[in-house]
Amino acid sequence: MSIQPWDAALDDAEWQAWIADGHDFGVLGVNGPPGHAPVVVPTHFTVDGTGLLVHLARPHPVRKAIEADPGVTFTVTGDHAFVPGPWRAEPGVPPIEGVPTSYYAAVRFTCRATVIDDPGAKAELLRRQTAHFQPEGDHAPVETGRPPYGRMPTGIRGLRPDVTEVRAKSKYDDHKPVEQRADTARRLTGRAPA
Repeated sequence: MSIQPWDAALDDAEWQAWIADGHDFGVLGVNGPPGHAPVVVPTHFTVDGTGLLVHLARPHPVRKAIEADPGVTFTVTGDHAFVPGPWRAEPGVPPIEGVPTSYYAAVRFTCRATVIDDPGAKAELLRRQTAHFQPEGDHAPVETGRPPYGRMPTGIRGLRPDVTEVRAKSKYDDHKPVEQRADTARRLTGRAPA
């Protein structure tokens, strides 16, 4: 991911707060076999210390790719909008000469992934994910051997991508004058949702 200095995260706290603010769905990227395209998997995830937690169906083909090469990426994007060229024209330049762009935030995790096959460890992974996505606790206990989750751990593979590098980007024209950014923000706010 190319990051201009004005688009870079101010510090780790900035991207961590953005992820914690409900950005918990991303794309897992895994190297494919030689001569094949990478395998990409859209999925929910949970942050767990220095790693992420993901679960996939047991027969998912990504498992073999990870076993062959545990180097993976996990990318989360959001807050995206197309900004028309006329909105970005420099002061004194005809609006038609403005160049369009996209605004967005993105965090790319580079990781070493470990497949989790132990039933108890998979149940613990599901407990953590359920606690994250249903913090109200309105779900049955996630335990192996007890309904409704009893047999589910045998049908999934857990995945723990341990993060080795984070690259974060917030592309919002921060190099443009404040007045121009404020005008673009006003226009985006007034635009009907797509």
